Amino acid sequence: MFLVRGMYVPYCIVFLTAWSFVVLFVKWRKLAFQRKSLRHLVIPQESDFVLSSTTVEEVINNVYATVDDPKYFTLYNRITVALSNLRNLGRVTDVDDILRSQAEHDESVMETSYALLRSFVWAIPVLGFIGTVLGLSQAIGGFGSVLETADDISQIKDSLQDVTGGLATAFETTLQALVAALLIQLTLAFLKKSEEEFLDECQAYCAKHIVNRLRIMPFEQTVEE
Repeated sequence: MFLVRGMYVPYCIVFLTAWSFVVLFVKWRKLAFQRKSLRHLVIPQESDFVLSSTTVEEVINNVYATVDDPKYFTLYNRITVALSNLRNLGRVTDVDDILRSQAEHDESVMETSYALLRSFVWAIPVLGFIGTVLGLSQAIGGFGSVLETADDISQIKDSLQDVTGGLATAFETTLQALVAALLIQLTLAFLKKSEEEFLDECQAYCAKHIVNRLRIMPFEQTVEE
């Protein structure tokens, strides 16, 4: 019916909805993959192990032994950036600040990644209203043609069936758009909450296994002074 009436709006709604759910599915799979990094401990678990500029190389080697390229993992990227700074500059006190900075950067990247989906959630209902307006204009135009050409009441009744059918189809466009936008928004909110929880878990991991293991060795303290 929409093709007959020349209405392309519902197909745009379906396209944007499908695009949104594909993006959400890919993000969900990536999040599930990222969560696996929390299961691995790259810090030696000996109770007497101390993380300092002299032992940082061992931890970095453990990271690269776990994954080929840490930059593709949020957690491992945080760790390697912070520990590389410790290895190069030897300043233990900077590690916590770098980890916090990386955490803020990751949160910003996560927020930005939802910009396209938020625009779709806004655009889909607008497309629905546009489709309704187009449908109403065509239906009203058809009603005017009926009044001009019909000779008796029976012809008007038959023609009005097509007009009312067009009105129903026009309002269905808005309904479909609102339902699609609602489903996308709910899925987006659930996934975003899961990503925020993952980032919090990464921060807790770094605090427990990195920051709590940091120690300033005597010669390092002398250099800093």
